[in-house]
Parts: sequence; structure tokens; C-alpha cells
Amino acid sequence: MNTCVFIIFSLLLLCLESITSNQLVAAGGGDDNGVRNKCSDKERRALFDFKARLQDPDETLSTWRSEEKEDCCNWSGVTCNNQTGRVIVLNISSGGLEGEISNSLLNLSYLTHLDLFSNSFHGIIPTFIGFMTRLRYLHLGSNHLNGTIPMSIGSLRKLRHLDLSDNSHCGIIPLEFGNLTNLQVLNRGSLGKSIVWNLEWLSHLSHLEALEMDGISLAKKNYWIDVILRLQKLISLSLDGCEVSHVVYPYSSSFLNSSSSSIESLILSNNNLTTSMYLWLFRLTSNKLRILDLSGNILDGIPKYLGNLCNLERLYFYNNFDVVKFPDFLNNLSGCTSLTLQGLHVGHNRLIGTLSNETLRFKNLSILGMKSCNLGPHFPRWIQTLKNLSYLDIANNRISDTIALGFWDMWPSQLTYLNLSSNNISGKAPDLSSKCGYISMIDLSSNIFYGPITNVSSTLTSLHLSRNKFYGGISFLCQIDQGFLVVLDLSHNFLSGQIPDCLWHFKELKILNLEHNNLSGRLPTSVGSLIKLESLDLYKNNFSGELPLSLKSCTSLYSLNLGANKFSGNVPLWIGENLLKLYVLILRSNNFLGTIPLQLCQLEGIRILDLSVNNLHGTIPSCLDNLKSMVQEGFLPTHNVHSYTLKLFYSGGYHYGEHDDKYFDHAMIEWKGYERELISTLGLLKSIDLSSNNLTGPIPYEVTKLYGLHALNLSKNSLLGEIPETIGQMKQLETLDLSRNNLPGKMPSSMSSMNFLNHLDVPYNSLSGRIPSSTQLQSIEASRYYGNPRLGGPPLTKNCHGDDESEVPHVIGESEDRGEDMDELWGWFYIGGGTGFVTGFWIACGALLLNHRGRHAFFHFYDSFKDLVYVKVMVFFANLQRVEHR
Repeated sequence: MNTCVFIIFSLLLLCLESITSNQLVAAGGGDDNGVRNKCSDKERRALFDFKARLQDPDETLSTWRSEEKEDCCNWSGVTCNNQTGRVIVLNISSGGLEGEISNSLLNLSYLTHLDLFSNSFHGIIPTFIGFMTRLRYLHLGSNHLNGTIPMSIGSLRKLRHLDLSDNSHCGIIPLEFGNLTNLQVLNRGSLGKSIVWNLEWLSHLSHLEALEMDGISLAKKNYWIDVILRLQKLISLSLDGCEVSHVVYPYSSSFLNSSSSSIESLILSNNNLTTSMYLWLFRLTSNKLRILDLSGNILDGIPKYLGNLCNLERLYFYNNFDVVKFPDFLNNLSGCTSLTLQGLHVGHNRLIGTLSNETLRFKNLSILGMKSCNLGPHFPRWIQTLKNLSYLDIANNRISDTIALGFWDMWPSQLTYLNLSSNNISGKAPDLSSKCGYISMIDLSSNIFYGPITNVSSTLTSLHLSRNKFYGGISFLCQIDQGFLVVLDLSHNFLSGQIPDCLWHFKELKILNLEHNNLSGRLPTSVGSLIKLESLDLYKNNFSGELPLSLKSCTSLYSLNLGANKFSGNVPLWIGENLLKLYVLILRSNNFLGTIPLQLCQLEGIRILDLSVNNLHGTIPSCLDNLKSMVQEGFLPTHNVHSYTLKLFYSGGYHYGEHDDKYFDHAMIEWKGYERELISTLGLLKSIDLSSNNLTGPIPYEVTKLYGLHALNLSKNSLLGEIPETIGQMKQLETLDLSRNNLPGKMPSSMSSMNFLNHLDVPYNSLSGRIPSSTQLQSIEASRYYGNPRLGGPPLTKNCHGDDESEVPHVIGESEDRGEDMDELWGWFYIGGGTGFVTGFWIACGALLLNHRGRHAFFHFYDSFKDLVYVKVMVFFANLQRVEHR
């Protein structure tokens, strides 16, 4: 009896422990102060197997190690339950991972949160996802997934958040989606043009709060409005690019009288809506609407009935009709006694009319975006009446004026974002330090500001002061000491002095552009602390000395442009050993010496390699065919666009919001004989420039394996040996410069197949023979071939030796035979003609003088002879023409 009681009691304890454990796991946490168990061997092996099947160029999973003592709960992106040690969260978004989603994730049987957003996963969404039934959050957006969406996702009945956006799915959305009755957020936008929506299942998702249908055509699907009206808990609806303008909906009383909509955020951008078209659609909003996006349509203003949206906080109206009457626009928004509008984005519209008292109604406005609105030529002084602004963007407005008096003192604490770029605003450099509080972004680029920069805010995340007339030193950089700085662009000014050795503050810095200034001295060793740096541009300054060894720590670099300076020493080996992400390496116009390091051949992603105008000697490395990005034809993913997120702050330093922005690399490239600045197309070019050095030896044939190369410049060296015969296989080559070398021999005949070649320079070599025939080679200017005395043929005016004989092929004995034939024919012609004349003359005369019968016989003979002569003459001329055309 006691034994039975003990067994029953033990079983009860085990059940209680199991229930408690499951509840803790389901809740995703436990007692923070409790002792957490290590993750199980099974889950650790599952995670490591997941990693083993992926490429990880950014080393996002570097903390995932296979040692048995490793606790996977300490790995990056992994979160475990505090009590049980079970893995419940796997979050490796934006990790740069490549590969397929491994079924080893099935062994994470307690996983509730899976986030693989913004990687490079490819293939289909695996069906085993449907067996991970504890999942509440699934985010697979912004990858390269394709194929149909598996029906098994409908088995994830606990799922609350689903995001499959920005992939390339096709087929029909499974009806099983209707089983996801606990779903609160569904992001289905940008799935691909071939996706087919069946909206019947949508009406079953009664708990849905946020629905994104971006990019899905709703044309000829009028019933979708009824479906959405049934979603009583829907708060956020996004219909960006859904062809809403093609929807014709009957004005049924049930629809028009609907007032139960709870939507607070409505996105209707890029739908070709007109002002008179979308009246019915606002029945979806009622007066609860807080965010409304009408950008990218063809609206010429805001209808007056929108003035009743008294809870509206943000309105996006940019990129609409060409002309908008701005005062009327604002008046139609002010129908409420207490307007709560805080954010207004109306950029890329041509606004007309003047503003005065209208802006006083918007005293709560904190965000104002009016980029490219034609506000100039005078500075809009009414902006100073908006004393609560924290975000101001009036870039590219043709303002040719000085800053309004007191402008910089208007927002002593709350301003976080200021963009005055691409105008012609003039004035002295302002004080951008404590007066701007916790400012995150300042962009004064492309104006006429001048003077020394003395003070800046310590909390900056982005500072753009390029293309002005600032001068003096840059020691002010040491004031930016909070570690938030992501972008620093001071290019195209008159700044001088050295870079201060305080760069260790900039742990988050991605972009550093100081090109086109008068900066000098050596690079500070603290440049090696910029471990997140993606682009370093010091072009056209007076920097000198050897490159600091610490620079090799900047392993995130994609673009390194040190051209037009006075750097010296050997080209460092560590560039090819450590900076493996480089796609741009520009060291031109410096004092580098020595040979070209073989280690540069390890830069498989390099697309622009410029070592020209230095003192390099030795031969061209034959390993250049290891530069894989130049071997591959066609366009590859570009790296010249750097995306980043600015964190905005209010006074007090707490997080306010985020602003996504982009920065484009640009560089001066010698292209077709001229220096050109490439910006948007920089990442598409594939170029090698080794010109103006002291290189010797032959052109290695391995160079001709760079099938994707667009430009090759080896001019002004001392190269020897013939041009490789295989050069014709470089069919993407557009510009080729081999001038001023010692290249002998003929131009390879294979060059006639280089159909894209439109800029060729080969003067001042020792080339000989005939220029190969092709439309491209003969259309190039003759001067591009000068300085090769033994080279001839079009487009050169001189012929090659033997050109006369080659132009008309010579057949032995043909001239002699043709001459003899011609003499014989003309001899018989004269003999026959003379004999015929004499004979005919006397016969005719005798017949006419003797008798009637004679005359009759004469004329009969004459007719017969005439026919005979005609036939003989025709045969003669036929033979004559045949002989002349032999």
C-alpha cells in the first residue's frame, strides 16, 4: 500500500513539474533571478548543424562553436528559457547569411520566435515549418525565397506574427491560412507579381490587427472591402501599389453606413488615386485615423472632408500632382477646433502660394518634410513660427538666400533632424553644438556656407557638410564623443591640417569621406578602431607617409579610395589578406613603389582596381584571373549603396524614432580617356588601371580570362611581348589602352570579335601588319594607331606591304591568256568586217548595173546576209563580255 502511494505521489510530482515547465516555456521566460540550465546537447547540435549548412561572410555566427562545453544560450541571436535552458528565440536578422533553411531547426522543439529577416536564404519555404507548432512569431521577409507557400503554415495555430514579404513567391495563397485564427500581424507585401490572392480565408482572421497587402493587385476584386470591414480589430492597413484606383465599388447602404472601423493607420500610396476618386474609401477610416499615407498618387490637394479627421497625427502627401496650392491645402486640414497633426510630409510637389497665418494652426507640428517643393528663392521665414519642430527637411528648394536671423536659436533642445542640402544658402558656419540638443542628423551639403567649423553636437549620427566653402582644421571631430556617428562627409571643401587621433570614438562609423580638401600628414593609428567602416574616401588631399598597419583591422571595408595623395612605401600585403570585402581599391597618383603584391589576387569581389601613376615595377601578376567578380559576365549585386538607420533623440536622450537613409559611393575614374565622376553606376563598372608605372614583361594571357571586364588600361609602361591572341574573348571590354609600351607583332585577329570595344589606344608601340577587319576597329580614329610605323590598313591611310596584290587576287597566266583572247577576237572582227564590206559592195553594184533579175537576187541576198551579220555580231559581243568578266 505504501509503495502504491509513493508511486502515485511521485507521478503527481512529475506531472506537476512537467506542467510548470511547459507553462514557463510557453510564456517564454521564467524567474530572472533563478539559475538557468544549459541548453541541451540536442539543441546545441541542431544549431551548429544549421550554421554548418550556411555561408557566413560577415561572421554573424562566430560565437557558435562546436565544443561540448559550449552553452548555446550564450550564442548571438539565441535566447533560452531562464529555467529550463530550452531555446525559445532564434533571431539572426540582417546577418548576411546565405543558404537554405535547414530541417535541423525541427530539433528546437520549444522555439516560439524565429526571425531570419533580411538575409540571403534561398529555395522554397520548407514544409517542415508547419511542424514547429509552438511558433508565435515567424519572420522570413527580405530573403530570396521562391516557389509556392506551403499549406503546412496553416498548422501554426499559435502564430501571432507572420511576415513573408519581399521574396519571390508564386502560386496561390493556401486556404489553410484561415486556420491562423490567433494571427495579429500579417505582412504579405511584395511577394511577387505571380502570387494569387484568395481573400476568403482572410475573413477568418478575427484577431488580425495589422495587415499589409503591398504590391498585390486588387483590381476587379471589389469584395475585398467587405472582407476588411469584417476585421473588427484591424488597426493598421497598408495597400501600397495595389491598383486601388481600378476598384469600382457599389455605394451599398451597408458599406456607407459602416462606422465600426477601428483603422488608425491607412497606407494608400502609389495607387494612381485622383482627388475625386477615393471619397468612398475614407469610410474605412472614421475619425480614429492617426496616420494617412497618400504619397505617390496624382492628387492636386486634400479634399475638405479630410478636415474632420481630428485625430490625424501624420500625413504623407509627397510625390503627387505637379502643382498644389499650399494655403488651400493646409486650410482643408484645419476643420477641427483642436488639430493634433504632428507630422507632415509633402515633398516632391510644386507648391504655389504664400503662407502666413495658416501655419499658426499647426502649433503642434514637430515633423515637416518639404523636400523639392520649389519654396525659393527666399528662405521660408514662416518656418520659424513652428517652434516645436524636431524634424525639418527643406532640401533642394532653389533657395538662394541667407539663413533667417535667429534661425539657429529657434530649437535649443528638441531638434533632431535638419536637412538644408542642395540649395544656394550662404552664411558663416553656424554653431551646431549644444544649441541643437540631441540632434542626430545635420545635412548642409551643396550650399555656400563658409568659415571654420568650431562646434558640433556630441550626439550626431550623421554629418553632411560637403560641397561648401568651409576651411580650417577638423579638430571639432573630437567633440562627437557619444559613439553614435554613422556617416561623416566633409568632402569638397577647403579644410586643412591633420586628422585628429581621436577616431576611437566612432565605433559605429560606416562612411568617412574627406576627399577634395587640403588635409595633410599621416593617417592616425586610431583609424584602425573603425571596425564597422564600409567606405573610406581620402581622394585628392596631401596625405603622406606609409599606410598605418592598424588600417588592416577595418575588415568591413567595401571601398578604399586613397588616390591623388602622397602616400609612399610598398603597396601593403595586408590589403589583399585582410580587406577581403573590397570592391573598390583606388591607390592612383601616389608614390607607392615595389611590385604589385600577389595577395591582391585574393580580392575576389574587386571590381575597380586602380594602381596607376605610381612607381611600381616588375610584371603584371598572372593570378589576376582569380578576381572572380571580373571573370563573371553581366551585372552583379552592387555594394556602392550603403543603407543605414539614424536613431533620433529628444532632449533627455531617450530614443524617439528612426530614419532610414542611404549613401552612394562615388569615385573619379578614367573612362575612355577622360576623368569622370561615377556615382550611381560605380558599382556596375569593372575596371583595371595599371597605367603610368614601370611595369615590364608580357601581358599575361590570364588577363584575357577576365570576361566581364569593361575597361583595361596598361598604357605608359615598358611592357614587352605580343598582345595575347586570346584577347578577343574579352567580349565585354569597352575601352582598351595599351599605348606607349614596347609591344611587337601583329594585332590579334580575334580582336575583330570584340563588338563592344569603342575606345582603343595602341599608339607608340612596335605593332606591325594589317589592322584586323571589323566594324569596331575601323570606326576608331586613326590617331589611336599612330606611332607604329609597320602597322597599316584602314582606318590608317597607308597600306601594308603587299596590299595591292592582296586586294585583287592574282591567278597565274590569267593576264596573258586574257590578252591573247582579246587580240584574236579583235583581229577576226577587222578581217570579217573588211571582207564583208568589199564583197557586199561589188555584188550590190554588179546586180544593180546588169539586169532586173540581178537586182532581185541582190536584195534577196542582202536580206539573208543582214540576218547572218546580226547573229554573228550578237555572238561576238557575248563572247567579248564573257572574256572581260573572267
